[in-house]
Amino acid sequence: MTTILTYTFKNLLTASKWALRFSIRPLSYSSQLRAAQNVVVVDGVRTPFLLSGTSYKDLIPHDLARATLTGLLRQPSVPQEVVDYIIFGTVIQEVKTSNVATEAALGAAFSDNTPAHTVTMACISANQAMTTGKDTVTKHNGIQPSSLEQMAKRKPAFIKPYGTVTAANSSFLTDGASAMLIMAGEKALAMRDFMYVSHNLKDPLLLRPTYATPKVLEKAGLTMSDIDALEFHKAFSGNILANFKAMDSDWFAQNYMGRKTKVRLLPLEKFNNWGGSMSLGHPFGATGCRLVVAATNRLRKEGGQYGLAAACAAGGQGHAMIVEAYPK
Repeated sequence: MTTILTYTFKNLLTASKWALRFSIRPLSYSSQLRAAQNVVVVDGVRTPFLLSGTSYKDLIPHDLARATLTGLLRQPSVPQEVVDYIIFGTVIQEVKTSNVATEAALGAAFSDNTPAHTVTMACISANQAMTTGKDTVTKHNGIQPSSLEQMAKRKPAFIKPYGTVTAANSSFLTDGASAMLIMAGEKALAMRDFMYVSHNLKDPLLLRPTYATPKVLEKAGLTMSDIDALEFHKAFSGNILANFKAMDSDWFAQNYMGRKTKVRLLPLEKFNNWGGSMSLGHPFGATGCRLVVAATNRLRKEGGQYGLAAACAAGGQGHAMIVEAYPK
């Protein structure tokens, strides 16, 4: 799961100092929300992503959520009173907690006057939380080195006995949480964009990043050559390879996407350079935040200007977002 904390410049006089210290990034903000404002990413944190049912098995969702809220506020020493709203994304709702965001906020000692709500959109719930409203990483137990021989022995997960999706080429079931602090910024660069897509379930599954990527690039007036950091959710190795092939196919563009020409093959030297969902894990409600924070941190470290994060989700849904490095 993930949470988004929002506040405005008018509430904090020292916001400009934060921008310099933490390399704030603009986050796309849809016209269907509050198109007049740019949104800036201040910081992001997450818990370690662990195998489901291990070290977090005795915790409930808002316990993990509370930990990220507390950790996020410690990063830039943000006073809680400047936070205007809290939004959490979650998947597979825990029946005893009707609103994870509120429970987590109260547990992290936020005022009960701070409104909070929870959203869900399968694997892009975090993305929905970000668009509706520095990675702290400790030891993980999900990355498990294996030989090709051991991987080949894994049994198919879905279509037995001939399926190709196995535990060896899939993101593992994961527990974890993430949080991001964003704020409205009149001084941000040109507004960047995001795009949600949804298609007929009879169409090829989990290819929505292929549909969303060209749309968000066109909306932002950019091309793939402008992108310096690519962060794509990789639930299974098969689905990301299928996206690669679809993006590089004129036939797919013409027959499925209504486009005259292909999107183009993603430049692999810019793709998921710090790891993806298969190696780091995929808590369904937290991955979107991880993708965006990874993209922004890569821009900061590598000196790039534009990042693109994209993800597929159950139900034929997908999301893509452009982020831009904030001026120093």
